[in-house]
Parts: sequence; structure tokens; C-alpha cells
Amino acid sequence: MTEFDLDIYKVLFEELDPESLRKRFLKLLLKIQNVERGSIWIKQENRYVCIESLGSPTDTDIIKGASMSVDRPSIVGWVMENAEMTVAEAGKDPRHYKEFEKGMKLKSNLIFAFPLILRDGQVYGVVQLIDTNPSSDRLNVDKKYLELLKSIVDMGATALSNALYFTQQVEKNLELEQILAGMQSDAQIIGQSRPFIDVMKQVRDYAATDFPVLITGESGTGKDLIAMALHNLSSRKDKPFVVQNCSAIPDTLLESELFGYKKGAFTGATEDKIGLLKAADSGTVFLDEIGDMSLRLQSRLLRVIQNSEIKPLGDTKTYKISLRIISASNKDLIQAIAGKEFREDLFYRLNVLPIHLPPLRERKKDIPLLLNYFLKREALKLGVTQKRISKKALQYLEDYQWEGNIRELENFVKYTLSTVDNDIVGVNEIADHFKKELHERNADNRFSFYEEPMFSANSLSPAGVESPFAGYSWEDLEKDYVLYLLNKNRWNITRAANDAKINRSTFDSRMKKLGINKR
Repeated sequence: MTEFDLDIYKVLFEELDPESLRKRFLKLLLKIQNVERGSIWIKQENRYVCIESLGSPTDTDIIKGASMSVDRPSIVGWVMENAEMTVAEAGKDPRHYKEFEKGMKLKSNLIFAFPLILRDGQVYGVVQLIDTNPSSDRLNVDKKYLELLKSIVDMGATALSNALYFTQQVEKNLELEQILAGMQSDAQIIGQSRPFIDVMKQVRDYAATDFPVLITGESGTGKDLIAMALHNLSSRKDKPFVVQNCSAIPDTLLESELFGYKKGAFTGATEDKIGLLKAADSGTVFLDEIGDMSLRLQSRLLRVIQNSEIKPLGDTKTYKISLRIISASNKDLIQAIAGKEFREDLFYRLNVLPIHLPPLRERKKDIPLLLNYFLKREALKLGVTQKRISKKALQYLEDYQWEGNIRELENFVKYTLSTVDNDIVGVNEIADHFKKELHERNADNRFSFYEEPMFSANSLSPAGVESPFAGYSWEDLEKDYVLYLLNKNRWNITRAANDAKINRSTFDSRMKKLGINKR
């Protein structure tokens, strides 16, 4: 490869930033032609705009950023509209826009103009090479030379097309990252199982009313998310959404938090305090773990529901409020009523619209979705590469009991990202506190903790280390590998093929055979 060939290669195949590529490409063409001036133009609405311009060190007539109307005759306009190269003699060719060079120290003598045609056939712009020496024609107009020069320009247009496509993908990825960044703070409700769909149908139907809702289910099933969804889908969505955990604070403090108090109501009440119930006026109040509320406070809450009014501690007046009350409990309230721990009349006031959230072990189809969501979200938070779960590990996790439900699953992902170095998480890399149940299942021959002997004819993996190929067919493995390379290279097929050490055409052929495309 000659130094000239190397220059072309570096310019066309090493640069992925469109702006930098345009400048380097134009500089290369000026070097090839040994002329003073060059420029690249594009069409923006009703004007042709110069987006790149280069000249000799003494040339002060920089035209980058200049524009001209599409209604004026110009060489740029002719090439743009006809998608053909042309050679024009300045001052004599009727297409030459002479007025544009008015005031310039160096005038055009001979002009080469080539269309920059992208891979989809669209004319992106026009590149001009201009000889400004009036005493000689340094532009080679030999037909074979022009064909060679046109081929170089076409290669540059292809490289520019790839750079523009790459930039678009980066922008899309940035947009995706912004969406994922929102996932860091905005919890998502995710699922596709029948129990999940049934719950979401209830949420949709209940949101259209103002009746009280009682959400029951085990701890960690997402009762708070369902409460927020009910509010966000209701007519009160633009009003306050106030949350209070009834088990988190002592009974006396909970009363003042909910109802507020007047100055002097008790020792330490140095000023008036608005309670959460009044603060939520016109909106929604979510009372979590309501089964832990004392009987005395239950009585006060019953009056709020019956009369739509509150009375702050130490106040002589009552205040009308408009509230939707959503409550939740992981306790069996029917049993609590039988044990005289919960008021039966309050239960029936709260349980107008009941929602029961199924435990995660009854939503096995949702486990892969939730794992994928948490893996993406937590990897984004930590700034690390997202890990994948092997098929055998996923099989185990789907069959695990998840006593802590979604919260336990979330904690599993956090622990895994913090402790596992491999990109693929196998059964043997599942957190230690899962191992006891794993061994118990092993006794029933449902899972094998050590899936291979020390060294066997079928594996060269040491004992205790799960092969990342476990559970894969050849096509599955190839497809995952191709997708890995494409994602790594932001869907730049040429670079992905280079990583795979195969020709681009071969890589593209395998993509088509595997049914992989950008969509």
C-alpha cells in the first residue's frame, strides 16, 4: 500500500464523525488536485449552504457558512439537481454564480463539482474543487482521471453516509439512555403474565372512579406502584399524591402527621401544622401497611371517610376535604378483624374496590422481563456493561420461590452486578444466600449445582464453573454472538465484521440468514 493509498484509507475508513470526515476528505481532494480552494455544500430549505471550506494558508476568503438562493443559477445547484459531476470554466459557464465571488481576492478559474450521493441514493451535497490560478489549468480533465477522481468522491460519499448513519444511531442511543436514565428514579410496572394482566385491568377500571381501593398482597409485590398508577390514571392525576406508611412511626406521631395540629395542642407544638390528609385535599392519599394502625386511629380515619372532614389536634373546627383513599396491607385483615385488631366497619369502608397482588412465584412469565429491566437499570446506575443470565440460571431463577417477591429479585440483581465479573451469569454464580435452596433442590435431582465433572469428554470447564454455552443450540449461539458484535459497534456492520475477523459481505449474509436487522 502506497502512502497515497494509506491517506485515502485513513480518511475514509477511520473517521466516524461527519464534520471531521468532511474536512479531512476535502483536504485530501485538495492535496490530490493541488488546487487552492475547495468547498462542500448542502441544500437547506430554499438555499444552498456551504458547510465546509478550505483554502491556501494565505486565502482569507473563507466561505464556510455562506449561502445562496436555490433560485439563482449556480454550479452547485445544477449538480445537486442533476446528481452528475461537471467541469465549469468560471466566468464563461452560464451556471457560474459570478456575483458570489464579488470581493474575494482569489477568483475561480476552473471548477470541478461532484455530487455526494449517499448509499440510499439521496444527494447529500456537492463538493467543489477550484483552481484559482488564472495563468494555468492545474485541474486534470483527462476522462480516465476524472473517472478515478469520481470513484474517490463516491467512496467518500459512502464513508460520509456511514458516518451520518453512525451519528444517527448514537443520537438514538443517547435518547434511549435518557429514557433509561429516567428508569433510575421512575419505577416501572412490568409484566405479561395472566395474573399481572388481570391486575392491570382492575387498575384501569378502578382508576375511573373515586371509590376507596384496598390493595393486598405479600411484602415486596409492588403495592406502592399500583397505588401510584391508580392515581396517575385518575381524574385527580394533577392533584397531590400523598403517601404515609402506617407502621413506620409511633401511633401518637402518626396521628399528628395525618391530621395535623394547632399551636399549643401539646408540648412542643410551637406552631400550626397541616396534616397529610388536608395536604392531599382534592388528590389521593395512600395509607400503606394500614393493618398496623391502632384501633383509636382507625376510628378517627373512619369518621374522615364517612363525613369527608378532618379535625386537627387541638382545633375546635372541622375542615371539609375531598380525598380518594387508597390503602394497602400485607396482613390478612379478615384474620385481624377476628382477633379484634382491625375494625370491621373500617375494613368494609376501605375494601370497596379490592386488588390482590399475586406473589412473584405465581408470575413466572414476568421474571425474565423483570430481570432484564433491573439489569438494565442497575447497570446504567453503576456505569457497567449489562450482564446476561444463562439459560440454566434463568430456569433456576424462574423456579425459585422469591419469598421477598420483586424486592428480593431487585436485590438479587444489585448483588449480582456488584460481585459477578463474568458477562454471563451462570447457576454457579448465583448469590450465596440462594445456594441453600439450590442444594435442597439438587437432592431432588431438579438441578445440578456442578453441572460437569472436573474434566470430561464433553467439557473443558473446571468443576463448579458453568459453561456459558450451556443450553444453547449452534444457531442460538451464533445469533447471540452476532447481536453482541452489532451492539458493541452500535450496529456498524463493517466494524462488527472486523471484530469477527470475516468479510463484511459474509457477516451481512449471516445476519440475513439469522433474521437479524436493525429494526
